Amino acid sequence: MSTPARKPDTQAVQSADPHAHLAGLTKAAASFVAKHRFEDLNDETLRIARRCVLDGLAVALAGSEQPGMAPLGAYIDSLGGTPQARLIGYASRKVPAHLAALWSATAGHAMDWDDTQLAEGPGRPYGLLMHPTMPPLVAALTMADLVAGETGTPVDGKTFLTSFTAGFEVGCKIAEAINPDHYMRGFHTSGTIGTFAAAAAAAKMLGMNEEDVAKTLGVAASMASGIRAGFGTMTKPMHVGRAAENGITAALLVRHGFSANPEALDGRWGYLAIAGPGGEPALVNHKFGKPHTMESPGVSIKPYPSGVLTHPSMDALLFLMRENGLEAKDVQSVKLKAGSNVLGPIRFRIARTELEGKFSFAFLLTAIILAGRAGKAEFTDEFVSSAASQDMQARIETEFDQSIEDMGWDRIRSKIEVTTTDGRVIERWADENYRGSPHNPLSDTELEGKFRDCAEGLIDEARMQRVFDTVWSLENSTDVGAIFDLLDWNATR
Repeated sequence: MSTPARKPDTQAVQSADPHAHLAGLTKAAASFVAKHRFEDLNDETLRIARRCVLDGLAVALAGSEQPGMAPLGAYIDSLGGTPQARLIGYASRKVPAHLAALWSATAGHAMDWDDTQLAEGPGRPYGLLMHPTMPPLVAALTMADLVAGETGTPVDGKTFLTSFTAGFEVGCKIAEAINPDHYMRGFHTSGTIGTFAAAAAAAKMLGMNEEDVAKTLGVAASMASGIRAGFGTMTKPMHVGRAAENGITAALLVRHGFSANPEALDGRWGYLAIAGPGGEPALVNHKFGKPHTMESPGVSIKPYPSGVLTHPSMDALLFLMRENGLEAKDVQSVKLKAGSNVLGPIRFRIARTELEGKFSFAFLLTAIILAGRAGKAEFTDEFVSSAASQDMQARIETEFDQSIEDMGWDRIRSKIEVTTTDGRVIERWADENYRGSPHNPLSDTELEGKFRDCAEGLIDEARMQRVFDTVWSLENSTDVGAIFDLLDWNATR
């Protein structure tokens, strides 16, 4: 008599599933977006959100005149299409919403001056994750323009801030959940995870329910891209532009009835498993909005238009020169000592273009030596390629320091050594609580100063002040579309 075949132990099979822990992230994100209300924002989150908006508008305005925007603009013009939304810097131009987002978010990352999310979990390189503001900011602003055009009713500040903070939070929590190897293997997190941030912001602006938000994230999961091979070229800022573009495209497709896997972040074939590879969604599934990441662990607003990991070293040199009364003529050579987490991403020994300069310690330190600053005026091809710049860059070197490496990758650590023309060697450690971080934040006045630097030569002081007045009371605005008019530097040309 044969023994009946035993049914498989379903519980045992499930517990043996190596991807069982990659569950619940899509639902948690979609539920948060659908239920998120302006009233859920506490005073501190709202304060930081305004700061992120002002900083994002500043760098997008500055980026809108960068060289890479000319070919992108020509490409957009060649496509034509339904006029749905305006471009930052060009309020008179309306193009299809997804292309408007491509333009504005590319501009927002063109100078590499946009803010940076701090990490909460262990093992994150530099304790940082992604540039969180531009994709959801541009998605919310662009979709507000589209919605206003469709309904004939302007979108108010509270609705805009609700959409922006929803997208910001979704992007940050997914960035926290995915395996940090995602970035170390070569993905550009601001392009990949930024797509989900933009998708969430766009879905919220369209008033989607949880089911449709999940579908929007599902479409976005098949569009999220960007690799670090593009660093130092026009392609890097386009990653952020494509994130905003693809997020809006995903939301609009779902609005028209497009289907998608409603659990596309999860499981064996989900985004975490494929692109991480893996992750820990349990770290964040119960924490959406509790608190908002922009409040804790916080956001770093950049004082310089380059990768944040370069900023402590730049400040160290700036302060060293000030403290010792040094001028450019006094500097014979400079040596920067750091670990591989700081030196590894820096690709160019000598920079010859502005885009290369963002990834060249030789140039970044040269700007500090020659100009005593590193802002919009210094990040030009002319300044980078000048004889004075090239000469000074040749006298600056970097050196791997095992003792610094042994301190770990949780913070940005480095040391500057300056040899003067009279033979002195002066050293200074970089401050781990670097300027712009939540531990040492830029003041509102300093942030306005950054906006002024970005807007120099584009809009006048009176218009700048109107931008400040609008953003510092954004929740009281009856029409966020006025932002496009305030940033329209081409209207007077």
